[in-house]
Amino acid sequence: MYAIGVVGAITVNLGSCCFNQRLGLKLPERIVLFSTFIILFAVEITIANTKPAALFFAVCVIGSGFSLRWYSMKRAGLQTVTLKKEIAAAISPEVMASFKASFNTTSSILVAARGITPVLRFALEEARLRQAVLYVLCVKEVAVTLPGALPKSVASRWQDDHQAAAIMYGMLDLGHEHTVSVVPVYIVSDNPATTILDVSSTLGIDLLLLGSPHRHALVTLLKGNIVTEVAKNLPENIQLVIHS
Repeated sequence: MYAIGVVGAITVNLGSCCFNQRLGLKLPERIVLFSTFIILFAVEITIANTKPAALFFAVCVIGSGFSLRWYSMKRAGLQTVTLKKEIAAAISPEVMASFKASFNTTSSILVAARGITPVLRFALEEARLRQAVLYVLCVKEVAVTLPGALPKSVASRWQDDHQAAAIMYGMLDLGHEHTVSVVPVYIVSDNPATTILDVSSTLGIDLLLLGSPHRHALVTLLKGNIVTEVAKNLPENIQLVIHS
């Protein structure tokens, strides 16, 4: 009974090493292991055939071990214990402890409006669901920032800018209709990306909504991508959603 257990354990060990491709063994080493495995496997079969009592004892021991293992896993609620290293790291208790959802109903949302686009509707829906204050930002982009007063051709109030007025009045009406607090924000700037970042930090925004860029490739090359610039420099405490 002792021999069938010892020979069986050595046989399983040699076979596992021989067929495991991750060990990086050379071909001669695998040949030696495989040959030894075949010899010991034949010895194990011979012992099992000639010593029925030893075979019965080995089956009882192995069966009892697997039964106890199955029962302990069932009691613990485990379905499997085999996980990849990446998955185990992703669901470790330390990671899950730091993952906490925020259900703060006094949050604030900033949407950067670049026209009547679907991102405005999405921002309104999010503000209503979150019961948040919705800041609608319109940036009047100018080529350069001149010192002193603005030229007469550049509107300093959103009420004087026809495109901004259409957006703001529409969002104010929709906000009143759906009980969403809408706050218009209008700024004249030569760098919209920096302006969006400054306003987000100044107002303490929790969620920033941007529309996906639809500029011509040459314009993007010359003036840069606002969405990319904002995403690269946005503080970690402000969530960014790019709506396409």
